[in-house]
Amino acid sequence: MSAPTYKVLNPATGQIVEEFPAATDAQVEQALTAAQSAFESWQNVDINERAKIVNRVAQLFADRADELGKIMTIEMGKPLSEAVGEAEYCKEIFEYFATEGPTLAADQEIKSFSGGRAVVQRRPVGPLLGIMPWNFPLYQVARFAAPNLMLGNTIVLKHAESCPRSALALQEIMDEAGVPTGVYNNVFATHDQISTIIADPRIQGVSLTGSERAGAIIGEQAGRNLKKAVLELGGSDPFVVLDADDVAGIAETAWGFRIDNTGQACNSNKRMIVMDDIFDGFVAELTKRADGLTPGDPLAELEGTFAPLSSRKAAEDLDAQVQDAVAKGATLHAGGVLHEGPTAYYSPAVLSGVTKDMRAYYEELFGPVAVVYKVSSDDEALELANDTIYGLGGSVHSTDEARAAKVAMGLQSGMANVNIAAAEGAEMPFGGVKRSGFGRELGPLGMEEFVNKRLFYIGE
Repeated sequence: MSAPTYKVLNPATGQIVEEFPAATDAQVEQALTAAQSAFESWQNVDINERAKIVNRVAQLFADRADELGKIMTIEMGKPLSEAVGEAEYCKEIFEYFATEGPTLAADQEIKSFSGGRAVVQRRPVGPLLGIMPWNFPLYQVARFAAPNLMLGNTIVLKHAESCPRSALALQEIMDEAGVPTGVYNNVFATHDQISTIIADPRIQGVSLTGSERAGAIIGEQAGRNLKKAVLELGGSDPFVVLDADDVAGIAETAWGFRIDNTGQACNSNKRMIVMDDIFDGFVAELTKRADGLTPGDPLAELEGTFAPLSSRKAAEDLDAQVQDAVAKGATLHAGGVLHEGPTAYYSPAVLSGVTKDMRAYYEELFGPVAVVYKVSSDDEALELANDTIYGLGGSVHSTDEARAAKVAMGLQSGMANVNIAAAEGAEMPFGGVKRSGFGRELGPLGMEEFVNKRLFYIGE
């Protein structure tokens, strides 16, 4: 048996809690065979019957929210209240697709000029591979799995190596909800096995949420094998503040969104772009919120404490980016302390004066670091907002909605928001452009990716 590669390593203690062996090649083949066999029958189940099962999945997320939250907190350090909230959000996602799915997948009659009747049908395509990340162990799976279960596709799911308990809990929920055997298949695959799965002719598409580097690798493999891919990758989203009557209030909004999930979210507001007349006050408010915080147990969430990052390496990598900026002249207003190992604690930080010669300008900072830039015009703010290789989301804030909307219209992103950090909900499509990837999840567009939009024509 191969050595364990999937393990629970609590970032709050640095200790290994449990290890699991990687799948054997025979187990991978078993998952692929099961997914293909199940597809033959699952695709023919009436979508309203599939909806009943997907609804039961939703209810189980609600019933087990506390248990699921603890699993995530121990695996990757997420504050417990946020982890429980993630499980509850999964309920909303499965409910949304169970309710709206039959309408979203309905036949669409189109105008025909040849006398016959033309219909676009939305048919399932077959088994799909999902490659999921550690930062939202349940939510990321939910937004991939829910629409595809509704469509009649089957799933082979490869979770992050650091989240095996979450992966197994997801499989248990699917089984208990009555998802037929082979429709959802968790597999602790290795990287080499992922390549084999993508190349397998039974797999009809692959969805990855992860880093830009991982996206490039998986996208290349999918393309080589002529497989449809959805890639949700990194981001360096701008949070543009053009003016504010309440500087403390907008700073609180910015800070809360930045440190959500300890800053480990693709669409986090990693660059705060603030007009010069309120810049100093804005930075002072952020600094006030970052000062004096101490490491704390994410299961307890005591006031004045912060949670660890997902791993010691993640904390060290983030510290290296911040230290590079400081060494080249940036100002660290608060935080930015890498705490003693083997834990993964990194003090939430406020950084300004970042310039193009620093790593922090173009690289994604995947952790609780608020980088603040000063601008003096709307045009300068927009130019800076778009000066990035990424294009996931972004937001613009102003007391003048029309002014904010005009700037937001110019954002080169898959999601643009006015006077809110991010529009979130099961009904809201999620995805980006540029090196943030391609394809969409959630909302109506979430059912448009892995589907055969078949023309069905009946002549006169």
